[in-house]
Amino acid sequence: MKLELSEPLRYLGVRGSPDPALLEELSAVADKLTRSVTPRYVWRVFPLTHRAEGQALEGAGLTLAGSMAKRMLAECSQAVLLACTLGAGFEVLLRSEQARSMARAAMLDACGSAWAEAGCDSAGEEIAVRFPGRYLTDRFSPGYGDLPLAAQKDICAILDAPRRLGVQVTDSFLMNPSKSVTAVIGLSDRPQPARIRGCGFCNLREACQYRKGGNICGA
Repeated sequence: MKLELSEPLRYLGVRGSPDPALLEELSAVADKLTRSVTPRYVWRVFPLTHRAEGQALEGAGLTLAGSMAKRMLAECSQAVLLACTLGAGFEVLLRSEQARSMARAAMLDACGSAWAEAGCDSAGEEIAVRFPGRYLTDRFSPGYGDLPLAAQKDICAILDAPRRLGVQVTDSFLMNPSKSVTAVIGLSDRPQPARIRGCGFCNLREACQYRKGGNICGA
């Protein structure tokens, strides 16, 4: 598993060729993070039933309503629930950097976001190996499209993430530790096209800090 510097640069809003000094410092921050913290994840696979009210994960007690889940899982017979976190170790590193340099803390925060996504990518690779001959959809998370952020609490409960990963979901449906991700991945018998592309699908587009800075999140 590797942290590509292009990802934290994107989170930082850096466009074009980065300043060499910035790149060198960011590389040092990324190296410190990856040596200190390893993403941890859990996932489970459930049979999927397509119903009028939404996509039902049988045995999970969860139905994903809305057009996002319907579109992403249209050709799938199973769905994976995934949770990934950098854990409390990242919070310790971040507080330490904040006490020294807010600039480095911002770099570490960006690296943390990228490192958590790298953990999700690693989970996806593991799932693909465990299910040869099946095809994975794009990974999509609560808060994207019309999939409500509240689904984070359901996914964490189903995966027993509080006990297994130390991840809690607040009353406002944010995750603690902060660098934690929940996601859904469909499994199909047919190759799946990349469906998550552009800002039009996302219900965060009006408040998106990337768009305000003339950038995009890459999804």
